[in-house]
Parts: sequence; C-alpha cells; structure tokens
Amino acid sequence: MSKSLCIKCKGKGLCGRPLCPILEKFRSTETTTASVSSDGSVFGASPPAVFVGRYGYPQVKAGPMIPPQVDAKDAMALEDPKQWLSMDIQDVISARCQLVRANSTIDVKDAMKPHKLLEKSQELALSKSPVDTEAWFSKPLQQKLKFDSVLTPMGPSGAVKDFDIAENPKVPKKVDYLAYDTDALAKDVVCELFRGDIPTEHITRLLSIGLLGQQRKLVPTRWAITATDDLAGKDIIDRVRDMPLVSEISVFSGGCFGNYFEIMLVPRVFSFELLEIWMKRSVWSGGSSWIGQDMEDINGKKGYSNLAGGYYAARIAALEYLEDAGRQASVFMIREITPEYWAPLGVWVVREAARNAMASIPRTFETIEEAMDDMATRVRTPAPEWKAKTKMLSDLRFQRTLDSFL
Repeated sequence: MSKSLCIKCKGKGLCGRPLCPILEKFRSTETTTASVSSDGSVFGASPPAVFVGRYGYPQVKAGPMIPPQVDAKDAMALEDPKQWLSMDIQDVISARCQLVRANSTIDVKDAMKPHKLLEKSQELALSKSPVDTEAWFSKPLQQKLKFDSVLTPMGPSGAVKDFDIAENPKVPKKVDYLAYDTDALAKDVVCELFRGDIPTEHITRLLSIGLLGQQRKLVPTRWAITATDDLAGKDIIDRVRDMPLVSEISVFSGGCFGNYFEIMLVPRVFSFELLEIWMKRSVWSGGSSWIGQDMEDINGKKGYSNLAGGYYAARIAALEYLEDAGRQASVFMIREITPEYWAPLGVWVVREAARNAMASIPRTFETIEEAMDDMATRVRTPAPEWKAKTKMLSDLRFQRTLDSFL
C-alpha cells in the first residue's frame, strides 16, 4: 500500500481496512487505569471538555470528558495547548488519556431542543475554566483510547446514563452573550469570538456542541476544529487584503513536536502556499517520504484543501501575524514533519508550531532566491525536491511590481 495514501488518509479508512493499523499500534501500546467507582460513577474536574463524534452521523455519540480524581488546579493541563508546549509527546498522550468520554447517542438536530444530558454538556462547554463534574455509566468503561490526525488523544469511553455539574461554570461575558444570540450566523459568531481573544479550543467546543448560530446542530469535533480555523482565517483575510504590503522579503523559522516551519513573507498582495514534507519514519510516512502542496490567491481557497486541516491551522498563524503588523504579504510555508513526530497529537500541533515560527526574529533578503537558499540550510529534505513543488514562488519570481516600471 502506498505510504502517500496513509499520509492523505491519516486514519480515515481510505485503504478500506476497518481499523487503521497505525492508530491501532498506539491504542495497543498506551494504557489507562481509569475505571468507574462501585456505584458506576466517575468524578473529576472537566477542563472543561466535550466531544462529538462523526460515526453514524446524524446520530452521533456526544458528551463531556471527565478525568477521574483530577482536581481543578491540574485539569487545564489536559485541554490547554499552551501548557502542552512544555511537555514531550509522551507526556501529552499520558495527560490526555486521563479524559474519560461520557457518551450518549444524540441526533445532531437536537441542539435546539436538548434533553438533560445534552443541556448539561452545553452548560459545561460555556465555561472558561475547570468544572467539577460527575457521570454515571450503564456499564464498565471501554478501555480503547482514541488517536487521530485532527483530534487530540483521548482516554476510555462509556455509555453515560446520567451526569451532573457540581458547580456553576465561569462563562466569559462575550461567550454568554453570543451563545444566546440566535439571530446571528454561526460564521459571524465564530469570527467575533476569535477577534475577542476567546481561545480556539473554546470556540470549537461551542460550535461542536451546538451553541452557535441560527439553525443550531451538533458538529463533529474534528469538523468544528477545521471550521473554526477556516472561518477565522477568512475573516482576517478580508481585513488584511486592504492593508499595505510588507516592506521586505523575510523568513521566519521554528516549530514544536517535530513539526518544523520555514515561512517566507514577500511584498505582494495576499496569497498563501503550503508545502507539507513528511520525512521517512514520521508518524504517517513509514519508510518513504512525501511532499504535498496546496495554495490560494487573493480570491481565496476554492474547495477543501488536499492537505486537510493542517492547511487552515498553518494559514491562521501567518494571518494573525500580518493583522497584528497591519500589513499584507504573499506567504510561503514549508512544514517539515520529522521522525521526532512519532505519534499523532492533533492539528493543534500545526497551529502552535507555525505560531512559534512566526514569533521568531526574521531574517531579511533582497530576492526570493536568496530567501529560498537560506531556508534550504535548515530544511532537511534536499532543496531540489521541495523547490520543484512550489507554484506560487515560481510565479512571484517572474512578476514585476509597479515600482519596477517607474
């Protein structure tokens, strides 16, 4: 089987196998000791966290995630990417696998008329801080852990028959106002929350559990993650395209968890290109490497990216930088996934790795060729292999700006 298929699939079943052998490897090697008490319950401080599955859509499994016997002061480390950046991959997996998924089968359209379990999940999702939560299960937990290319690892699951929140959630004013605004469109609410510095994870939680928009419904968590990055990104593009150009060609470098970024800004109207390089022995690539490419021009992205959710997560990091700087640019990114990235942690890794790169001190250059040669000194993959894949930079090198005619 082609390894490029594994990279494109990332566990979605495109090979036709009922179970992904790569994901099954992680499920079988990781362990958890989570169990229900004698009365069939689990109690702990939910970070807060909720999960909505996609299998069986529109009948999906959804509910809160609760770490047994974890108190509020430690719970945020299970849901906050900023805290994960100080951990290694194994520590992130171990922390996340403490989260027990309390599942109930729900029709996605029930968001507008939630029964008790869904209503409690929605109440939990509003909170910005951990909430003491207790769930009662109808049978012993299934100890099968969940790994995925988009989702962060999660612990065991069980069919919940009841759960309760033991304290009042702490809800940001903007979240409280917009979650009860049933006249606003979901895309507008997502963008307003993002502009209001509500964390991406909180916005995703609200969208997923059916708390945003007019015709509300549950959205599988993996879809909500990409939708949040995409909608917020498009909103920033609308503002950035009216800003002046950056003054010079610059290159930023950085990353985390074996995801390494080289990012070039060129003084041209906004466009975006991402090269994704999967090195040998990284999580999905096995014994062969693979290079993928996708891009958009000033008119925006048409259709879903062939690089999946990582495209939108990487794009938003550059857009945040441009908006803060009050400038626009053509953005060229290389994401090189190295063997150090040996387990799937979720698409948040791409977003945070790109943000780390954009926070670095940039190097400046006179020409695109000089900038590419500088990038090549840090990218492990031979330059001819990735240079041949870029389309946007090839076009930009032969474009003449208005200044060149004066």
